[in-house]
Amino acid sequence: MSDEQDRKAVTADESHDAHGASVAAIFDRNDVRDTFRISYLANKLVLPVYDDVKRLHGLSRGEYLLIFCLSYVDELTAQDVADVTGRPRNSISRAVHRMLDEGFLTRSPDPDDGRQALLRLTSKGRRLHNKIIPRFEERQSDLLSALNAEEREQLDYLLSKLVRNASE
Repeated sequence: MSDEQDRKAVTADESHDAHGASVAAIFDRNDVRDTFRISYLANKLVLPVYDDVKRLHGLSRGEYLLIFCLSYVDELTAQDVADVTGRPRNSISRAVHRMLDEGFLTRSPDPDDGRQALLRLTSKGRRLHNKIIPRFEERQSDLLSALNAEEREQLDYLLSKLVRNASE
């Protein structure tokens, strides 16, 4: 490599480093640093998986979140799902209708509140969840691999504390 090529390579590296530093400033020097970083990490974690879920299974985010929630609780109302996921009620309502039509859910009247319906996952819905959840587990494992066991425990504690505070 000639001296001029060496100088161009160094200049390109310095330019890349300067660009990287200016991009890093978005994460480190903004007025809502924690909010931005949490949002960034959440997006890096779930958006690629939701893209796969849409492409491979034809489900929207709200549709899968409905299946996800019902995979861990025997029955919920659409309002319960909207509350726990933070998704708009109308989005969950649309998801309920489609998932009922596709045979992933069943619905029955709520004996405690006639205005509500109790939703349950069918075996077909459970099989679908079991196909999808490993992809989320893989993304989570990849993202959290930067942390040791003690840091993972600390993160779990802090996330639990933040979720409790947000849900009050």
